[in-house]
Amino acid sequence: MIRISKSSVNRLVFMGLVSLVLPLLVPSRALAQGAGQRRAVANQEDGPIFSEYRGVQIGMSADEARKKLGHLKDKGDTQDFFVFSDNETAQVVYDAATHKVVTVSVDFMHGAADVPVAKSVIGSDIEAKADGSMYKMVRYAKAGYWVSYSKTAGDSPLTSVTIQKIQ
Repeated sequence: MIRISKSSVNRLVFMGLVSLVLPLLVPSRALAQGAGQRRAVANQEDGPIFSEYRGVQIGMSADEARKKLGHLKDKGDTQDFFVFSDNETAQVVYDAATHKVVTVSVDFMHGAADVPVAKSVIGSDIEAKADGSMYKMVRYAKAGYWVSYSKTAGDSPLTSVTIQKIQ
């Protein structure tokens, strides 16, 4: 039997909510970005820089993803949660019909080893907002997915990197 502390459950719930809400914010941001968004689309011709996480890619089978990631904490038909440390977790979402990976979302809490910077994920630096937070999404139509980078503000930031199949 797997035992998960209350703080770990709360952290997983928070990360799940962030992963679900973040894509909902993208359409309004894309409209507001105008020319900036067009520049991001132009960069997609080079292809994605961040195309996998620990060997897991969009389109991979659920069994392959689980084997590559290990550290499975919560298994489901369409979604799995992985915990690598107190500071690094991942959520992988599968297509219900094909059981292929459609989303990989990774959260790095303050203190995690090897937290990626925006340039290593989306190919460019991101200007921080007034509060210190950062967000950018780049669509790679040819590859069939988008990649986003998000970092919260504050002394203990949460950095989220998401790869998701374009529906």
